Amino acid sequence: MDLSQQNLLEFFQNLESIMWGWPMLILLVATGLYLTIMLKGLQFTTLIPSLKLAFVPQKNKKEEGDISHFQALMTALSATVGTGNIAGVATAISLGGPGAIVWMWLTGFLGMATKFSEAVLGVYYRQQEPTTGEMSGGPMYYILHGLNEYPILKKLHLPRILAAVFAGLIVIAAINIGNMIQSNSVADAVSNTMRDSSFTEYQIKLWTGIIIAIVTGAVIIGGIKRIGAVASKLVPIMIALYVGSGLYIIISHWDMVDNVFAMIFTGAFKDVAASTVAGGFAGATVKEVMQFGLSRGAFSNESGLGTAPIAAAAAKTPHPVEQALVSMTQTFIDTIVVCTFTGLIIILSGLWYTSDPALLTGAALTSQSFGAQLPFELGGLQLGEVIVAVCLIFFAYSTIIGWYYYGEKGINYLAGAKSVWVYRAVYVVCLVLGAIQPVPLIWTIASVLIAFMIFPNLLSLLLLSRKVKRLTDDFFKHKKTGEPFTMQAFFADIEDHKK
Repeated sequence: MDLSQQNLLEFFQNLESIMWGWPMLILLVATGLYLTIMLKGLQFTTLIPSLKLAFVPQKNKKEEGDISHFQALMTALSATVGTGNIAGVATAISLGGPGAIVWMWLTGFLGMATKFSEAVLGVYYRQQEPTTGEMSGGPMYYILHGLNEYPILKKLHLPRILAAVFAGLIVIAAINIGNMIQSNSVADAVSNTMRDSSFTEYQIKLWTGIIIAIVTGAVIIGGIKRIGAVASKLVPIMIALYVGSGLYIIISHWDMVDNVFAMIFTGAFKDVAASTVAGGFAGATVKEVMQFGLSRGAFSNESGLGTAPIAAAAAKTPHPVEQALVSMTQTFIDTIVVCTFTGLIIILSGLWYTSDPALLTGAALTSQSFGAQLPFELGGLQLGEVIVAVCLIFFAYSTIIGWYYYGEKGINYLAGAKSVWVYRAVYVVCLVLGAIQPVPLIWTIASVLIAFMIFPNLLSLLLLSRKVKRLTDDFFKHKKTGEPFTMQAFFADIEDHKK
């Protein structure tokens, strides 16, 4: 890395530390807490029915929309369940200790209320494309039309500006975090596995990028219906493989599980001592434990980021709240289930405490933790490490197709449906570019972009929270009494935002 690149990296790292400091974390937690109170703990009282709604096929779904509840959920999960569940959790534990898991859980449970509210607004303010007939929705639409209901904001043109800014940011972020980072991660994994082959590292990475580009292009060319169909088959398999392997390890070490949970809860509220092993855990204060847990949890489940309502808007549903109940289970599955399994396996291994965090952190820590506790070999390799590597590849690929859809809707909002084909071509080419060259700045830049996306989204959630409450009350009143829905879905011409 030359001097100019190093200076640029330091600039974005400093900006990242500011954007993801305590103000941002407090804002995310406070918003989730406020929405939880306003909705009377809906994420706890309706969790089981919501999971049933998500996973049990619904008959005679003739409502407007493009894909089923389940496909919308899997599309959102495809973009969310990824390297953050493997590498992010490991980083939180290696730097903050087991107690970081508690603070990740906090972002998960409170984030469910945030995710629910995002999805309610995403479906309520969705609009149908005149040329393709597909539904378009998400923060750019509820920022524009929802905040326009405030005369002073409309007079200042703030809704139009914020909606365009959000759409632009999600287009760039999709190329960054959803595209080049993922193809580079897969190319590195394949190159490392084939390091003893006759091919050069560049050749392996180039062909890996080309294959990823071809497979991705074949899916995204079919739009949301094909993306949803692929995600609904791929995501359950990869989560089942990962969680199933983790469950085997936990059952095999059942006598240690109570001690692990004791470490998690005690470590969340007191300073964690440094390891006495040379090069081991460096120790962490309660403040550091909280910060690592909250930040990694927020990165993992994306509650408040505004991506999930884009997928939710495509779902066939009679009422915004019905799909929102399904959407909030995404955060539960991502953080409370998948991240928890990662954390438990790492803590059970003891590697988080006895290894050098500078050398063994992120995906490497998770991989070796699985490998150390699955005493089987596959082709001379530890089975656990092979499973984590395979899951990383599938997680990365699912992230590529999920984030493509978010970027597509962003470019469609900004430039219209005709621009989508150009964006598809650019997206596919960037997959190859990301695979063949290092991307040292992209993680940091993506982190900054995500922080900038959160602000307009949370502002709109807070200002439109009363509408979320009215829609929620309307839905449950109908469920209880059978009376017709009283709040009709918002409708505006799809071209309104260009006027």
